[in-house]
Amino acid sequence: MKSELHVPSDLKFLSIVENWLLGCLKIQLGETVDWSRLSSRLRLALVEAYSNAVRHAHKDQPNAPVLIRLELKDQDIALEVWDRGEGFDMSTYFPPDPLDKQEGGYGWLIMHRLMDKVEYQLQSDGGNCLKLEITVSE
Repeated sequence: MKSELHVPSDLKFLSIVENWLLGCLKIQLGETVDWSRLSSRLRLALVEAYSNAVRHAHKDQPNAPVLIRLELKDQDIALEVWDRGEGFDMSTYFPPDPLDKQEGGYGWLIMHRLMDKVEYQLQSDGGNCLKLEITVSE
């Protein structure tokens, strides 16, 4: 199953993004998975990815849409979040030190803990793509 959503760069649409993702997966997976665990993980990872695209990648271009793609193949879920911003140079990212009590910079760390695989492709096919993958256990 494949689905995609084009959504404005506005955090007011966050609940629409979440409902689209979980709705698509519930239709396909039904009661074969632990929804409380899976939905929490996917929701948090998607919220981080979408809000980063809106707040950082599109901060100077609020009319640029965010494209979210979902693919479910057997028990493998792949989510792609595409933006049209300048992109983020991953070589400049350093995980925050919890002792510094810094407010931001935890999103990448959170996504890596929640998902099986996280990849970021800078300037690929006219945009930047954050790909999140997880295998669902029954």
